[in-house]
Amino acid sequence: MVEGIVYRYRTGIAWRDLPEVFGPWQTVWTWHHRMATGGTWDRVLAKLIAAVDRAGLIDWSLSVDSTIARAHQHATNTTRTTGGLHRITRIRGSSRLTTASAGRAAACRRRSTNSSMAMGSPWSR
Repeated sequence: MVEGIVYRYRTGIAWRDLPEVFGPWQTVWTWHHRMATGGTWDRVLAKLIAAVDRAGLIDWSLSVDSTIARAHQHATNTTRTTGGLHRITRIRGSSRLTTASAGRAAACRRRSTNSSMAMGSPWSR
């Protein structure tokens, strides 16, 4: 099982693409999950690092160049006020916040059941 888990992480494949020589992928994943939640992998890593550190094979110096550490604009976890119209529509008695762009205006018009809410909207004409 451990060989299958290591192979999966070494190659970066999906669990379902694990070669059959390691057995059913569900079984390998179950073993990995049990070992991860039970702390087995943490203990293995700690012992390996301690052994390599005792042998003097680890160089603990680290350098990070911040000029190449970038995040995509959608990874910022901030809200944007652009990108569409926002309104609350009433559907079968419950309120729902709807984001409507020009292409979805017709769909929003069909979803609105309360005519008093649609009076001031630009697509209610």
